Formats: sequence, C-alpha cells, structure tokens
Amino acid sequence: MGHPLKGRPLATTSLIALLGAFILLASACGGPAQAPAEPPASASRAAPPSSPAAPEPASCPNGPLIKAVEIPAVHADPVRIPEATIGGAKIPAVAVPGVDIPVQRVPAQCVDIRPAPGGCLSAVSIPGTRVPGVSIPGVELPGIDAGGIKADPIRVNAVTSPAVGVDGVRVDEVCQLRPSQEGEYVSSAYRSSAYRSSVYRGSAYRGSAFRARLCNSAGECIPSVTVPAVSAPAVSIPAVSVPSASLKAYTAGRSQVFRGDGSIAYNIEADVLFDFGRADIRPEAAAELRKIADSIDRDVPSGASVQVDGHTDAKGDPVSNRRLSEQRARAILDWLTTEGGIDRARLKATGYGKTKPVAANTTPDGADDPQGRAKNRRVVISAKRT
Repeated sequence: MGHPLKGRPLATTSLIALLGAFILLASACGGPAQAPAEPPASASRAAPPSSPAAPEPASCPNGPLIKAVEIPAVHADPVRIPEATIGGAKIPAVAVPGVDIPVQRVPAQCVDIRPAPGGCLSAVSIPGTRVPGVSIPGVELPGIDAGGIKADPIRVNAVTSPAVGVDGVRVDEVCQLRPSQEGEYVSSAYRSSAYRSSVYRGSAYRGSAFRARLCNSAGECIPSVTVPAVSAPAVSIPAVSVPSASLKAYTAGRSQVFRGDGSIAYNIEADVLFDFGRADIRPEAAAELRKIADSIDRDVPSGASVQVDGHTDAKGDPVSNRRLSEQRARAILDWLTTEGGIDRARLKATGYGKTKPVAANTTPDGADDPQGRAKNRRVVISAKRT
C-alpha cells in the first residue's frame, strides 16, 4: 500500500499538517482535547491518610491499667535451589521466599471507673480490644522433568489465623434516691459487675516442604531441598472484671451516713447548712459538720482523699446554679480544713449544679414540688475507706 498522502495536491498535504500542529498546540495550551483515559483497574490509588493513633497509656487516672501484649516477630530465611544441568538441559535456580512478620502489639488500655457523687456507685467502662490476624504465605517447589528425572511439584498452602476481638462493656452509674423528710426509709442501691471476656487468637502453622535427592542412570543428580516449617504463636488476652457494688439501705435524718462499695458518704441537706441562694455556712450547721469531721478522722484512712460535692435544685439558670453549688462545696471544704482539722491536700470540691437531681423538681402535673427541690439541694461528702 502506498503512502497515505502520495498523489494528493501539495496544498492539501500542507493543510493536513497545519491542522495537526494546531490540534497539538491547543492541547498544550489547555484547549479542548480528549479526556485522559481512566487508569486501569489494577492501578493503585493513594489511600486517605489515617488518623494518628492515640498515645498508649502508662497509667490510668480512674481505674486499673490493662497491660499491653506484645506478639513476637516471625522470621524464616529464604531457601535457594541451585541451578542444575540434567541430560544437557538446564534446570534454572529457584529462590523460595523467606517469611518476615513484624512484631505485633495489642496496646495497653484503661478501665474507667468514673468518679461519682456520694450516694452513687460509679459508672464503669471497659474498652474493647482486638488481636490482629497473621498470615504465613504458601510455598511451592517446582516440578522437574528432564534427563530421566521426574518429580511432581510440592506445595504447602498458606495459613492464616484471623483477627479476633471483643466489644467494650459499660455499666451505668447507680444512685440511691434521696429522702424528702426525716425518718424516711431509703432503699439500697446495686450496680452490677462489668466483665469483658478473654480473647484468644490461635497459632498459625505452615508445615515444611521436602524433596529428596534424585539421580538419573547417568549419575546426574539434583540435591535434596528442605523448606522449614514456620509457626506464629497463639495470643491470649485475659478477661477483665470490675466487681459489683452496693450501698446499704438507711433511715434518713437531716444528715445521713451511709456505707458501701468500700466507701463512706455523708449527705447533708443544703437547707441545714445555708440560707436559700447563699454559700455562707450558717452558725448552727457547725454541730453537723463537726460530727462529720470526727467521723472522717475515725473511719477514713489518713491518706485517703475526700470529695465534697455541691448540688442545687432546678430553680434559676444552669450557670448560676453550678456557680452556687461550687461555692457551697468550696465553703464546706474550707470549714473542714480550718475547723475540722483535715489536710487541705486531701480535699477536692466539685459543683454539679442541677445536673444530678435525686428527685423531681415538679409534680407530675408540672406544678412546683418544694419537697423534691429540697431533696435536690444537698452537699455530699464522700471518701474511700479501703
């Protein structure tokens, strides 16, 4: 076949060349051009950046530390089968890849036993965990059919021990109902245990591959080959448990002492301690506070911390209520330090405002409930006895 332009007039040929140059120039300058083809399905795409892992804890502020588990690395050297000549035919060398599985780690975690106001049992949270999977690739020794030596391929399949995990567990805070009057019976409170089961990932074992030495009638031989077995160890993560806890029932007075969960707590109606809307301790409250300070000195270990929690009813705006509850808790803390003789370093004051009511502030029909509100206005002093 002749040249496609042969026999055409020169003007036509020049026009075609000029048109081609124009198309190239337009494409280079950002003009209309054919859209680039989609990359083939096998082309790799950049993965979205992963969020950085949270730092691994070395200690836990609100509960025990679940220790990390380190899974050792697995290594096996590659095996090289040398080149051989059998019956004048060359059998090429073969390299059987080695195995390198890096160290794996199940990170340390914290059990969170959330601090709770006096008269309440702490919420407990145990995070979930996961043991990563592990895979050992298969191996193949190629077959041979040359110079009177014949051997079938030898294959050992890949093995995998898949990832295993367990979900986290949470048990909510439980509080005793607060009495609305003296002499009222307050029932016990119970928080169930929190339990996260153990996790077990089985071992992964790939057996060895072996081919014996083979020779032909001419005395030509290929050497024996052994690819050793490879094993990745089993991994076990122990169960984690936080025991159940309870608070005993009691009969209410204007201030109460109740014990349970290895703790002691003193609940005092705010109306005993303060005038309405104020944070100045009333002089007549000194007798109640003195009894509490003596009990702390007697019943609480000298190094144990003491928590003072202030609470209000729902009247007023949330910001003012929280501020008042903090001021009241701080006033009690100051009294326990200056008058009660308790080391200030042991004391911590927190104001919860109206966020943790123990009774309804209104009746079912929406009317004001003064008794319920009085029940919510309180100061709770608590400490661990163990």
